[in-house]
Amino acid sequence: MQFETIQLNEKRNVTLTVMAQDIGGEFRGVTARPAVLILPGGGYMFCSDREAEPVAMPYLKAGFQAFILRYSTGEHGHWPNPLEDYEQAMALIHARAEEWHVIPDQIAVIGFSAGGHLAGAAATMSVNRPNAAILGYAVLRADTAAEIGVTIPGIAELVDEKTCPCFLFATRTDSVVPIQNTLDMLNALNRAQTSFECHIYGYGPHGYSTGDPSLLGSGVMIPDRAQDWVDDSIVWLRDLFGVFGADGQAEPVCRAHVTDDAEAWLSLDCSVSRIFGNAEAQRMLTDLIAVMREKIVPFAPGMSFEEMMQAMSRMTLRQVLSERRIETDRFHELDEALRRIPNI
Repeated sequence: MQFETIQLNEKRNVTLTVMAQDIGGEFRGVTARPAVLILPGGGYMFCSDREAEPVAMPYLKAGFQAFILRYSTGEHGHWPNPLEDYEQAMALIHARAEEWHVIPDQIAVIGFSAGGHLAGAAATMSVNRPNAAILGYAVLRADTAAEIGVTIPGIAELVDEKTCPCFLFATRTDSVVPIQNTLDMLNALNRAQTSFECHIYGYGPHGYSTGDPSLLGSGVMIPDRAQDWVDDSIVWLRDLFGVFGADGQAEPVCRAHVTDDAEAWLSLDCSVSRIFGNAEAQRMLTDLIAVMREKIVPFAPGMSFEEMMQAMSRMTLRQVLSERRIETDRFHELDEALRRIPNI
């Protein structure tokens, strides 16, 4: 394993810790690895050691490369210094991806509290966007930041169709960062049709890191299952990136976005309303539409085909055809044809 700490900004004491595992040899079939960039919390006053190396360990065990960014804090922690640090770190990881055996389009950020705010900013407003974001009891509302004496932008209102998939976890009784931060983010991701997973545990303190007893003081009231976010997030990343193993990497099973409606070209994974609202697509699909009229049974007597399509308008065309077992052997052909039509 390569292990080094790189000084990114000496004046602001910004460092990037690199934990890059080997490939090849005993790691048969492994030519590169997905990665996580960890952003510890600390209210932009310091970077918590409990949310740094201890977090990296389970991801290393799962086969990921791990990086820890100790960004600008304290007198240098005013916005946007931390975001600039993130941009520099992510750009460096991309530039040295071959050396550090990183798959460039499979890099997730993991942020806690204020670091969760930084991870959220990376997902919504950075130049070097991550491919996924894991947000732990994250500060995502500007008013919450103001209450703890920090002036930073709110994140939920910045979510759009370009925002990467997010995994969120928190506790219902967090008295430092109210749960409304997580709920606002969930609503924003849902509106943008961005994939997400969320775990809100019934009780527990702020800043519990992985939840391992070795990181918590005696008498801390927190459910044992609050530790599950670590394993759950690893499985979620595998669903999103494709299961990683010695025989290579499988295809992803979780889409980054619910539909392809925000893409430049149509596809079977665009919604029915988007495809049927495109005149060129309707002409191209004339024969398929005829088959659909014949095979799709109305939900209720007297319901027209057009009314059926309206009722199924949010489903992707792939989902509709799969559910009704229509032309499934032509999916590749149909998808290729749709991808030649501009999504307008």
